[in-house]
Order: sequence, then structure tokens, then C-alpha cells
Amino acid sequence: MTYNINQAIHVVLFSSLLLITAALGEDVPNPDVALDPATVIVNPWKNHIPQTKRQGVAGIERTAKGRLWVVYGRDVESTRNYQVLKKSDDDGQSWSDFKLMVLPQKNVRAMSPAIWIDPQQRLWLFWGQSFGLQDNRFGIFAIVTDEPDAENPKWSAPRRLGDGIMLNKPTVLKNGDWLLTSSIWKADDSIRVYASTDQGATFALRGSANVPDPATRGPDEPMIVERKDGTLWMMVRMQGLAETISRDGGKTWTPVERIAIKHCTSRFFLRRLQTGALLLVKHGPLDERAGREKLMAFLSDDDGKSWQGGLLLDEREHVTYPDGVQARDGTIYVVYDHNRTPDGEVLFAVFTEEDVRAGKVVSDKVRLRTLIDRLPQTNQPANQEANR
Repeated sequence: MTYNINQAIHVVLFSSLLLITAALGEDVPNPDVALDPATVIVNPWKNHIPQTKRQGVAGIERTAKGRLWVVYGRDVESTRNYQVLKKSDDDGQSWSDFKLMVLPQKNVRAMSPAIWIDPQQRLWLFWGQSFGLQDNRFGIFAIVTDEPDAENPKWSAPRRLGDGIMLNKPTVLKNGDWLLTSSIWKADDSIRVYASTDQGATFALRGSANVPDPATRGPDEPMIVERKDGTLWMMVRMQGLAETISRDGGKTWTPVERIAIKHCTSRFFLRRLQTGALLLVKHGPLDERAGREKLMAFLSDDDGKSWQGGLLLDEREHVTYPDGVQARDGTIYVVYDHNRTPDGEVLFAVFTEEDVRAGKVVSDKVRLRTLIDRLPQTNQPANQEANR
């Protein structure tokens, strides 16, 4: 793998920092500390939870018995980034205190979580780790529990699955393989696809894709769906949306190219529903490049060739990073954040496929802008810097 200019600058700056630190007689931090897992704290005491003025980047899951789990980051986009996990046993009407905290070592960032229930009904929690803000290696870590509906689930020890940042849920193929995407931001061939053929016991690198134009590249945040013809369709965050196709189960991928759907530079959500339709949650109408506002849901019945509907979930500015899950009765839950600083709101929306197709509320399931958590309010003005 070759370094691009951004990586080269990062390496030079980091090397300079090490030299300055050594000259001052201070301990030189070891970047390999990021290879060790963060500390996983179950039922953390409230006074042991670090304070923050910024939170967001959430993920959501729902068990077969109806429990909702939500994970999100605190001190996001900083070297102090850590993760917290909450649950709800009344369909999101109320939420528990933090049931788990992923607290990294000094100089290490625990970031970009994903939460997922596998076909065996085990609950997985994934997160990324980086030495400092970005170390051009990153790493995917995971823990899993066999009892997601227990009062106090027992979690496995954390393990490192591979390099990169995952963020989005795995995809299970028709043949039973699990695929998860990973990205080492702005590195050549950095969109990686890891596969498990043994229900998560092991993961191995299967293939990789690349964005040819580094000027348009961001964190990638790719998502895969298996199309009805057996091909794999990966959508990628760029300056807009892009795609790449695999015809051999994820081993090789076409060059990543932009698609016609307009979108801002931000995370989107793509998933196949129980009816076979694809759900896309993005910012603004299909033909409009909105900012980080107007979070909307669309459906496709032809594997992404065309889209319909357009249910507005939240019209406000600074609504970002949707993740979703569908319950067995067809109800859809989408979590996202709003105004990470200073409000740090984590919210979710509930709706059905019928609401999306109609482009308006037509069912009695709909709940919009429902609060999960927010930071204590201060007189601090809103931070308008762009979120990651």
C-alpha cells in the first residue's frame, strides 16, 4: 500500500511530535497501544462516567423480544472519544442509565460504533480504535453477548477483527456468509471487506475497493446489500453518494463512482427490508444536495434503480448519522443525532414502509423526533463547525 499526501503529512507531523516529546524528556507515547482493546465497563457508576460537551454518532438494534439497544459516542471527533450503551424495555418510552461503557486508554480514541443482532440472535457491539485522532491504521474491535434480553447480559472479551473503521452493520448473504465493511480513511484501496464463514468465530479479508479521486474522498462509511441477481452493491459516502459492484462475493470490486442521487458529505443508511424493498435514509430529496438537514426516508423495489416516497423524519439543521433496524412486525426504527455541540441530542424515529411510500404519515406507528438522551443545557452557543 502506498501513502497519499494526507498520510505523508500525518506521518511527518507525528514523527516531529515524537522527536519534540523525546527532546523534552517526556515519555514517548507508543502508537501500538491502540492495538490493545479499550476497557469495557458494565453498569458504570455515574460519577465514573467522564463529562462531555459533545455526543452523537449512534447505532440502534432491537431484540426478538422487543428490547431496544442504542450505542453512541461521547467526546466524539476528539482523542477523548468513548462509547456508551443504553437499553429500553418499553419501546423507547424510557431509557436506562448507561449499561456499558467502552473507555479507551490514554492517547487512544474509541469511535464509530455499530450494534447488530446476528442470525443466531446474539448482540454484537463493534467500535473502532485509533492512536490519536487518526493513525492511518485504526482497528475494529467487537464484543458479543448470547443474552441480549437479560437484565445484565454477560459479554465476551473484546477482540480485534482487523484494520480500519467499520461504523455500519454487517450484511448476511444468502449463502450464510457475513460481510462487514471497513475503511482506512483516504488510504489507497482502503475500503476493505472482511468476511466470516463460521458465524463470527473468525474474520478474514476478502477484498477491497478504492476511490480513484482522493480529492472527493472522506471517511467512506460504506454499506453493502446483496441484490436479487446475486451481485453485491456497495454505497459509499463521498462528496455525494457513490457505488461499487462485486460479482464474486466481495473479492473484487468495480471502481467507486458517483451516482445520480444527490447528497451532502455525511453518513447515510441503506438496508433491505423484510418485503424485499431497500430503505435509504439520506439528507433532502433525491435530486437535492441539502446540507445536514431534512433527514428523509425512501424506498426502492428494483434494487436501487429507482426510488419512491420521501418521509421527512427531521427537518432541522445538524441532524446527522442515521442508523436503523426493522422489527419483526415491520416497524422501522432509525436513530440519529442532532446538534452534537452543545445539545448532544440522540433521537429516534419510528415509522412503517407504508409511511415512506406515501411520503407522509399514514400509519398509527409513527413517532418522530423522540428523545433518547441529551447533554445538560448551558449558556454555551451552538458550535457550528462541520461534524465529521
